[in-house]
Amino acid sequence: MFNLFENIHFVNPEAFLLLLLLPGLGAWYFLRRKERYATLKMPNLQAATGFASFRGKLRGLLPVFRALAFTVLVIALARPQKTLKEEDITADGIDIFMVMDLSSSMLAQDFKPDRLEVSKRVAAEFVSKREYDRIGLAVFAGEAFTQCPLTTDHRVVKEFLANLKCGLLDDGTAIGMGLATAVNRIKDSEAKSKVVILLTDGVNNAGYVKPITAAEIAREFGVKVYTIGVGSTGDALTPISRRSDGRYIFGLARVEIDEQLLKKIADMTGAKYFRATSAESLERIYAEIDQLEKTKINVTSIKRYSEEFHRFALLGLLLLVLEILLRYTVFRTIP
Repeated sequence: MFNLFENIHFVNPEAFLLLLLLPGLGAWYFLRRKERYATLKMPNLQAATGFASFRGKLRGLLPVFRALAFTVLVIALARPQKTLKEEDITADGIDIFMVMDLSSSMLAQDFKPDRLEVSKRVAAEFVSKREYDRIGLAVFAGEAFTQCPLTTDHRVVKEFLANLKCGLLDDGTAIGMGLATAVNRIKDSEAKSKVVILLTDGVNNAGYVKPITAAEIAREFGVKVYTIGVGSTGDALTPISRRSDGRYIFGLARVEIDEQLLKKIADMTGAKYFRATSAESLERIYAEIDQLEKTKINVTSIKRYSEEFHRFALLGLLLLVLEILLRYTVFRTIP
């Protein structure tokens, strides 16, 4: 019965006003209880001590049965209906590959707590908005690899994002390798739109694939590459060396992002370059990309309703009949 109230609405909700009668009926029943039972006058009650039977105690439940019957019948009068909704969704598929920089400079603290944590959080929020798209994840530092292939299981993508950390790869910034890895994964996709979102905070200084070469390959396969440069302007507290135990030593260092290269990659592939100098600006950038690459969805919604009042009406009548039968059989009183 409780599952009945899922996706339920009431055609005549004003019928519930009848439930306001219950307190008054309860009071009336309580005040008139002595009139319904005969009174046996005795000089004292000592002789009747211990005469209260189990049946006599249960008889007090009869008004509860009647109240329940009344309540359920009121629900039936309110005419509950269950909504059965069908949706026929047609989506123009967009495949998106996210490429995340894991070089040690992503631990810079000009973003709180650092660039990497903010980038992971905002990227996960972006993934949540792309309900009907396939999304993949590649990472790079001094080398690159695919963290998660294209999938519609966004929960998995967000788990991989959450577990990213610097130090998984040799340090460095191989932008060309990161982009080439993503393009290699997405190039054979049959989606109508293929997109790469490349996020970095540095200058290409590693890898055997040049960023421009990777951009040319992306253009050849119709892949748009949105590039994002992450980092404030001026100096930032950044890892400058590493102790023998693996912990980073931080110091002030100038923020250097090859904006000219990132802009050229985006222009070559028909996309756009963005600069994020704060967490808020990074959120706005992903929101803009979300709008630029919006999935076109045609949704045909069909609503059907099933009447559920008869179940409540039947239950109410059963409770009422049960109360009457008990009152005049098992719990019958003789005046």
